[in-house]
Amino acid sequence: MNYNVEYIIDDVIELKSKIIQWSNKFTNVAILESNNYSLDKYSKHEYIAAIGSEKEILLTSTHNSFSKLKTFTTENNNTYIFGYLSYDLKNDKEELFSENKDELHFPELHFFIPKYLLKISSNILSISSNCNNIDETYNAILAQQIASTSTNKIEFNSVFTKNKYVETVNNLKHHIQLGNIYEANFCQEFYAKPKYFDPSKVFNQLLKESPSPFSTYYKLNNSFLMSASPERFVTKIDDKIYSQPIKGTIKRDSNILEDNKLIEQLKNDTKELSENVMIVDLVRNDMSIIAKKATVKVEELFGIYSFPQVHQMISTISAEVDADLNNVDIIKSLFPMGSMTGAPKIRAMQLIEEFEETKRGLFSGSVGYFEPNGNFDFNVIIRSLFYNKTDNYLSFQVGSAITINSDANKEYDECLVKAKAMLLATNAKIKKEH
Repeated sequence: MNYNVEYIIDDVIELKSKIIQWSNKFTNVAILESNNYSLDKYSKHEYIAAIGSEKEILLTSTHNSFSKLKTFTTENNNTYIFGYLSYDLKNDKEELFSENKDELHFPELHFFIPKYLLKISSNILSISSNCNNIDETYNAILAQQIASTSTNKIEFNSVFTKNKYVETVNNLKHHIQLGNIYEANFCQEFYAKPKYFDPSKVFNQLLKESPSPFSTYYKLNNSFLMSASPERFVTKIDDKIYSQPIKGTIKRDSNILEDNKLIEQLKNDTKELSENVMIVDLVRNDMSIIAKKATVKVEELFGIYSFPQVHQMISTISAEVDADLNNVDIIKSLFPMGSMTGAPKIRAMQLIEEFEETKRGLFSGSVGYFEPNGNFDFNVIIRSLFYNKTDNYLSFQVGSAITINSDANKEYDECLVKAKAMLLATNAKIKKEH
């Protein structure tokens, strides 16, 4: 980008709200917000936003998707490229399929070169662009009026009754008993058709309720993602890659003493520990295929990190890669992320397709960016709201890892804990079963 101007900001929170409001006039928007999480020592940016598009690749089929993305990134390797990978790109990597119901209709893959690149660090905003009207752009952002609009109360329906959910978990456990899988990440969708919905305002509210290190606001035409993701899929820093799968969840408590007891409970929960180590082994195996010999390393095992609604168990795995290994090939080798599939990976994905009621689409996919210097960073799309404005369809999905020791009722309760931030952000509740 030929032009770059920096500005000193008085009110960063207000500016971020104005940036989102200004960005909504564009077709393509990707805003990644770290919320200043000190737990993430691998992040490169506090806040980075890609607004508008100079060039893009949009695929509605999974056929040869990674190959096409590889061509796009290779031809444009001297600039920032932002975008997402849907979960169903698994079908391009393996002989799999996705035929479940889909009301959101996100394309399978979308990446774009931004017209404007905005970064915030402390109280400094930088705007980069090939356009020389950066001062005009900055003034247009400042001129945005943040209106306070009331949100209607939303009631989400579930694709599963609780009884059906319990029955399905027990069916998955039967497959574990037979030795078909060791673990499966099983998810369910909640959906609504709200009378009024403003994605940008809901994203701001989601950040208030659940500030997370991999939060994302993404707009593609009339499709919106509002994510408070706490999980990194994979990042590349020079010749090293890092993956940080989450497996192990427990709710928070407002009482500090009780909250600390919950942390200790999570640290010593044999089920959660076994879930985590299974996925760590899966990631290590995926990395070993592309890594330099004997460089795969577990940087941290069973780390406990706290978020507004939950404590999470996070492990970090690293590996060294050859300098000439293509970035898309690295991502493809690890995709989809083991924390959202199970083990063994392929059989778990087959059973996920069989037992889940709806297509995952962008949920449990990944949003991120490639940098001009060859590095990249991608998250895991969980704890997220999805909105199809054309059809007025709003939804979120939540899930948990099913193992032989799973209690179906407790797994259902874990899903509701994970849903809390989305419900608070939308002033919503889940419709009661009758």
